[in-house]
Amino acid sequence: MNDTENQTVIDALCVAYGMELETVQNYIANSVHLDGVRSDVIKKALAADVTEEVQHAQQIAHRIKTIGGKVPGSLSLTPSQHGLQPPDDTTDVVTVIRGVIAAEEAAIAQYQKIIALCDGKDYVTQDLMIQILGNEEEHRREFIGFLKEYER
Repeated sequence: MNDTENQTVIDALCVAYGMELETVQNYIANSVHLDGVRSDVIKKALAADVTEEVQHAQQIAHRIKTIGGKVPGSLSLTPSQHGLQPPDDTTDVVTVIRGVIAAEEAAIAQYQKIIALCDGKDYVTQDLMIQILGNEEEHRREFIGFLKEYER
């Protein structure tokens, strides 16, 4: 990869890294914020997913460093998960579920973008992104299932 292509991949990885950290923050917030009997399964699912999302961020950070980039600190990250903010109504589980799905879809799109950027050029980064993409697709599928049940 030439320097410009490498920097483009690093920049895309930095976006993915920030997305993962923002997801961790919002999953923790919602896993604590929600109230009510119907929220218990969602709270537990969010809390359980925090560990995997942190692991994704760590893997991405290591890859950024390995390919010559600087891992961004908190002041370099731009939050964007408006739909995943804890709702005013602490029993509004459906809004949280929809927010999770939207965040997972944004992550999936970012990983697909990085996979395309790396195609034929950086197989290690591409392989890592494919693995994380699979995890994010599983999370999305789980919450789509929750949404079906809660909207019934």
